[in-house]
Amino acid sequence: MPRSEIKKLQDIPNVGKAIEHNLILLGIKEPIELIGKDPYQMYSDLCNSTGIQHDPCVIDIFISVVKFMEGGPPRKWWEFTNERKKKMGDK
Repeated sequence: MPRSEIKKLQDIPNVGKAIEHNLILLGIKEPIELIGKDPYQMYSDLCNSTGIQHDPCVIDIFISVVKFMEGGPPRKWWEFTNERKKKMGDK
């Protein structure tokens, strides 16, 4: 299915009700709006808007959904953990 035909956030791999809620809090209502987003900025904005320091795995999920909507293959969110840790300097 072409990405432009994905109309519901929960149709994106790794997006359930909780992540859908977080995306809506960020002002993202349609999957196509994820294209070009910065997953790290999305995470920062989410933490700031909710006043909660969310688990860093949320970044992994955001990476997975942005890359998927930009044309990448569907992958499990935890496959992006090493990428996040390397970028953020975590060991």
